[in-house]
Amino acid sequence: MALEFNDTNFQEKVLDSDKLTVVDFWAEWCGPCRAIGPVIEELSKEYDGKINVGKVNVDHNPKLSVDYGITSIPAILFLKEGKVVDKLVGAQPKSNFVKKIEQHI
Repeated sequence: MALEFNDTNFQEKVLDSDKLTVVDFWAEWCGPCRAIGPVIEELSKEYDGKINVGKVNVDHNPKLSVDYGITSIPAILFLKEGKVVDKLVGAQPKSNFVKKIEQHI
């Protein structure tokens, strides 16, 4: 199950993690966000223990959206050692996520 990241736990769960972390910036009202939701869940199960996979609701965590320059959603950031190493914007096929994960794992 994908983790729920927020303004409070982002430092600990994402920035301080020694694993690659995939962060899906999304919102309830966003159709494309809902479309990739199942893909994010699948990735969290398939890569369990190898990477962290989670979501940030942009409506509930506006500070994170501003901090990372999120202007379109869904926006998926790939962070490693506290830094953004890659990014995907918009609904994408699962293969694109896997390709990025495998590049940075």
